[in-house]
Amino acid sequence: MIFTARADGRFEFCGRSTRCALGPSGVVDAGVKREGDGASPAGVWPLRRVLYRADRRAPPITALPTAPIDASDGWCEAPADPLYNRQIRLSPGAPGDRLWRDDHLYDLLVVLGHNDDPVVAGAGSAIFLHLARPGYAPTRGCVALAPEDLEALLAVARPGDALAIRG
Repeated sequence: MIFTARADGRFEFCGRSTRCALGPSGVVDAGVKREGDGASPAGVWPLRRVLYRADRRAPPITALPTAPIDASDGWCEAPADPLYNRQIRLSPGAPGDRLWRDDHLYDLLVVLGHNDDPVVAGAGSAIFLHLARPGYAPTRGCVALAPEDLEALLAVARPGDALAIRG
């Protein structure tokens, strides 16, 4: 199954349409996507796995692989690092995208298969499907949904499913 996020802020799955948030720079071709550009990469990205905050919520109901995160989990966003665009363990004060956040954006997130096979340094990292900010404020390039929409998507998602980001 393919779930679709559109540049106009619509998200479509299972015959329903809802809102989503994307990067403030809009949707760009994945070939020109660059680290830190604030754009969401156009393309079809496999749903790799689901991460969640076990201290804030129960494991999601889904057939996708799931794992809890903890305070030392992060994502490498440094293009020169050999672990670029990979989940990492962070020490206090270390650089990287902290997955354990004070807000609730990453209480539930889906790792998307963008720039992961092979990884190209600088072509964009940490592209997730995660929870939206109030008012659907822009992400840094991810796709964000309301909690009830992300939970509904996960309930029907299966290994092999993907998210299409369309311009």
